[in-house]
Amino acid sequence: MRALLASLRDGRGFDISLISITMTFLLLFCGVPLIYNAIMSFQEVDIFNLNTFIRPWVGFDNYRALFADATTLPIFYNTLVFVFFSIAGQFLVGFALALFFSLKFSGSTYLRGLFLVSWVMPGLVVGAIWNWILSGDFGILNHVLKYIGVISDNIFWRSDIHFSLWAVIIANIWLGTAFNMILLSVGLAAIPNDIYEAAQLDGANAIQRFRTITLPMMRATIGAVVSLGLIFTLQQFDLFAAITSGGPANSSNVAQYRAWEMSFKEYDFARGATISVLMIGVVMIASIIYVRSTKQEIRG
Repeated sequence: MRALLASLRDGRGFDISLISITMTFLLLFCGVPLIYNAIMSFQEVDIFNLNTFIRPWVGFDNYRALFADATTLPIFYNTLVFVFFSIAGQFLVGFALALFFSLKFSGSTYLRGLFLVSWVMPGLVVGAIWNWILSGDFGILNHVLKYIGVISDNIFWRSDIHFSLWAVIIANIWLGTAFNMILLSVGLAAIPNDIYEAAQLDGANAIQRFRTITLPMMRATIGAVVSLGLIFTLQQFDLFAAITSGGPANSSNVAQYRAWEMSFKEYDFARGATISVLMIGVVMIASIIYVRSTKQEIRG
C-alpha cells in the first residue's frame, strides 16, 4: 500500500493507470475479436449457429478445404501481384515526389498539399473517381489514349480479365502515394545537408550522392514505409468493392475481398475466418518489421 501511495505521489501511478486503460481497450476491441476469429476458423460456422457458442469443432478441416478449392491459389496469386505492384508503385512515385519537393521551390508547399488530397479521401470515393476514369464507354482514360493514338477502340478496364486487377492496382497506387511521400520527405529532411555538401566538394555527382548517402541513411525509413504499405495494402477492400467486385471470373479477386464474400455472401463464416487468420499472420509479421525499423531509426 505504501508503495502504491508513493507511486501515485510521484506520478508513476498516473502513468500506470493510462497504460492499463490503453491495454484494456486493446484487449477488448482488438485481442478478443482476433481470438474469436481464430477459434471460428477451427469450427463449422454458418448462418444458423453464428449466434451460438456451441458449434462443431472441425480442427484443420477449414484450412484443408480452403487450399483444396481451385480458386484459392489464383486468388492468393492475385493478392501477391496486387500487394507487390501497389507497394512498389507507391514507393517509387512517392520517393520521386519526396525528392522533387525537397528542392523547396516557390509554391512547393501548396503543390504538396494538392497531392495529399488523394490520401485523405475515403476509399469508396477514390473507387468512384476511378470508376469514371476507367469506364469503357465514357472514361477519360480511353478518351486520352484514343486522342494520342495509343488505342483505336475502347478498352473495358474494369470488366476485362486482363486489365481488371491492374485497374485496382493503379487506383491503389494513386491512393497511397501521398502517404509514402510524406514519410519519405520526413526521412530526407533528417539527413544533414553538410554531408551532401562535403560529398559534392569531393566530386560526387547527384546519382553517387543518392546511392552513397540518401539510400543508406534512409534505410530504416524505407523499411517502415514498405512495412506500413504492406499492412495498408492487405487491408484494402473499398477499391475492390467499388471498382471490380472481384470480377470478372475472380480475375481481380484477392484474399481480403474473398474473405468478405465467403462470410457475407456465401455465409461460410468459418472459411472467411480462415482466410482472415492467414492474412493476420502476414500483417503481424509486417508489424514486427515496422516496429524493428522504427526502433532502429530512433537509435540511429
